[in-house]
Amino acid sequence: MDPEALAIHHVTLPVSDVERSKRFYSEVLGLREIERPPFDFPGAWFAIGAGGNQLHLLVSESPTFRAGKGVDSRDAHFALRVPSYHEAKAELEAKGYSTQKDRHDLLALKASPHATAGFPQLYIVDPDRNVIEINAETLDGSV
Repeated sequence: MDPEALAIHHVTLPVSDVERSKRFYSEVLGLREIERPPFDFPGAWFAIGAGGNQLHLLVSESPTFRAGKGVDSRDAHFALRVPSYHEAKAELEAKGYSTQKDRHDLLALKASPHATAGFPQLYIVDPDRNVIEINAETLDGSV
């Protein structure tokens, strides 16, 4: 395989309640639900950005969940790049997320504006405690 020709097409996450997860990904992250083939198990697909990337949510008989775990930037996660760190943080805070909440709270927010990675990062969890990183190229959000 030519590594220069590779691209991530989608990320799949296990969920326990498709409707609850659909609300989270559309209302909290603003993702747009897209058509999903008529599989014989529940799930939902979302478009991420304009490049054809997707997020697939599915319910399976033996899922792997992070039960009881809180926000942890060192655990399995996927990252979404946003234009502005400050705007993303403000939007999350307006929806009830806070850096003051216990990391096990579903509305816990981990903010790393000066992350070692070299770009600012925010971390939250979805209703099934899947970790989501939200980052920007620079702290002020400009390209």
